[in-house]
Amino acid sequence: MATVNEIVELIAQLNILEVSELVKQLEDKFGVTAAAPVQFAAAPAAAAAAPVEAAPVEVKTEFDLVLTDIGAEKIKVIKVVRDLRSDLGLKEAKELVEAAPKAVLEAVTKEAAEAGKAKLVEVGAKADVK
Repeated sequence: MATVNEIVELIAQLNILEVSELVKQLEDKFGVTAAAPVQFAAAPAAAAAAPVEAAPVEVKTEFDLVLTDIGAEKIKVIKVVRDLRSDLGLKEAKELVEAAPKAVLEAVTKEAAEAGKAKLVEVGAKADVK
């Protein structure tokens, strides 16, 4: 450790031109650059000059279940959609399925969306939770 301290003391005695030449020679000798650390050092200084409040992180609590592809079993998919959406009649459920990609459930919990997706995938459809 005494050697490092001695080197620092020697560098402190150099003028700016000599320090610049030392940096160039160290870069050449070890194949490194001193430019990148200078950029990183400037960023915290700028951040300290103008503190910015961190935006609160929003936790998503509502999800949509989107039917992306009905697959080969259209009738089974319609039955599952009617099961998921009791407010739809047979005609409306059929229209929704034929209009894929279309949201089947909107603004539901993640658990409800995942359960609905599992039912749709089980009958051969493809769905995404968004």
